[in-house]
Amino acid sequence: MSRADVPELPGVTLSEDGEVRYLHLGTEWIQGTMRIDQPFDIELEYVQRMMAWLLFVEPDTVPRRRALQLGLGAGALTKFCFKKLRMDTTAVDINPQVIAACRTWFKLPPDSARLKVMLGDAAEVAAYAPFHGTVDALQVDLYDDEAAAPVLDSVDFYADCRRLLTDDGAMTVNLFGRQASYERSLGHIREAFGDAAVWAFRPTREGNTVVLALRTLQSPDRTQLLARAEAVQARWGLPARKWLKVFKPLLG
Repeated sequence: MSRADVPELPGVTLSEDGEVRYLHLGTEWIQGTMRIDQPFDIELEYVQRMMAWLLFVEPDTVPRRRALQLGLGAGALTKFCFKKLRMDTTAVDINPQVIAACRTWFKLPPDSARLKVMLGDAAEVAAYAPFHGTVDALQVDLYDDEAAAPVLDSVDFYADCRRLLTDDGAMTVNLFGRQASYERSLGHIREAFGDAAVWAFRPTREGNTVVLALRTLQSPDRTQLLARAEAVQARWGLPARKWLKVFKPLLG
């Protein structure tokens, strides 16, 4: 897709309540947040859940892994993977105003040896063969200004996402919208990854459901998951023990 083919993109607006800064795409829908006095923490519950792939890897290996975000939002995942997890981190967004806002208002660091923020189309990145097999943690959060359903949501797109992953890599996806939209999206993920490789959270109060899909099937038992959750919570402050109450394999 050339830039000439891209539909007109919404403008970026900001709001604050004194403690939290919000990113909007020209509507009241919140596209991302940052707690002003803790800019590298993850504020929103569903965004924290996008880190559930940490339950499937050894904590000591995390800094040697690579993260890719499709959809930058307010940069919460990108900043956390780069600053807190010390990972090689790449983010892709199609809207140059979003990238500029993240750099100006949301403390997104400049590009460096370990951080790259790309202006581009997520579908093209997912389909780009040289990237296949290089991503350990793929985080997909692709919504427009109306936030009705993911803007990329086909079986082919999720199949490309699977190709991006290393053998023990995982994809997390934010699904938000009507029940029919969720079921359609989940069906496409299941077709691309296989039913046995898919896990899902219960929806948050706001209606966000995070789905995780593994490149290679893993079946950790409850004891293993609890030990991993304890490590994640102790090292990085994420509420991983709480996740286990609302997160399970699709076939579990």
